[in-house]
Amino acid sequence: MENEEIEHHHIGSSVETPIREDAFELSDEEKIDKIAEHFHQIMHTLGLDLKDDSLSQTPQRVAKMYVNEIFSGLNPANNPTTTLFKNKYGYNQMLVEKDISVYSVCEHHFVPIFGKCHVAYIANGQVIGLSKIHRIVKYYAKRPQVQERLTRQIAEALKKTLKTDNVAVVIDARHMCVESRGVEDVTSSTVTAAISGEFQKEATRLEFLRYIGI
Repeated sequence: MENEEIEHHHIGSSVETPIREDAFELSDEEKIDKIAEHFHQIMHTLGLDLKDDSLSQTPQRVAKMYVNEIFSGLNPANNPTTTLFKNKYGYNQMLVEKDISVYSVCEHHFVPIFGKCHVAYIANGQVIGLSKIHRIVKYYAKRPQVQERLTRQIAEALKKTLKTDNVAVVIDARHMCVESRGVEDVTSSTVTAAISGEFQKEATRLEFLRYIGI
């Protein structure tokens, strides 16, 4: 029952991704070699013929994809550097960056999560380049995730970077662990939010939600 509750209600989730202390003792190349070896065994156990031209390089391709692409956000070395600029325009209203593409992986079944992320903040003397918001979202999405944690990680990163609590993050995403297995529901999506600072005030929150169409 405990594992089932964690899977379906996500009660085991926290803001920090559960990473071991020795996670970076191996180089990326060593990780790729080990993952390829293990994935070869998985495919073999499933009964696939890895001598076939179409399958022979799949373990290596999957290993490279895991380390260099879809799980690259596990490595702090890939954390994007952010440059702040003085708010010379004196802009004191919310800035909204909406419909940021999100591609992640469910940590319970290792199948895709994909959707849109909407971010807003009210400047506190400094502003951030718009592309950097996208890079922060991508960094935290590129790891095994649950959507609740991903939403909070993006919000906390923006608050720390911008030195303000006036941040709001909403993610609307589809989960292949719901669509392609289990209940096989292809019509639903999951919405999560992290609202803080001025956005906790009803008028400000409603303005943000109106901008993003929720």
